[in-house]
Amino acid sequence: MSRAQASFDEATARRVRQLLADKRPVERKMMGGLAFMVNGAMCCSVGRDGVLVRVTPEERDTLLAKPHVTPMKLGRRVMAGFLRVGFEGVRTDAALAKWLARGLDAAKQSA
Repeated sequence: MSRAQASFDEATARRVRQLLADKRPVERKMMGGLAFMVNGAMCCSVGRDGVLVRVTPEERDTLLAKPHVTPMKLGRRVMAGFLRVGFEGVRTDAALAKWLARGLDAAKQSA
């Protein structure tokens, strides 16, 4: 199934599963993709157009200045606690791991 047909990118979801394996994430289909919950809080979600990452309010504006990063919009609302990172921004496992670490930290703070 192509990215356009699937609700999330399976190859990226596999990479997230591998990187979060020691955290024992729970997967749920939600927010238009496949969400990864750790200790009851969503840290990220893989969609068909990138990775949605939970962020803290303190780092949000700084992270928005990074390449391939856009605000998370749900309809007309902008979700302040999440950013969308395009696939180019998580192309390497090292880049994806950095974003996942941010998501885990923000999820821990929200719990």
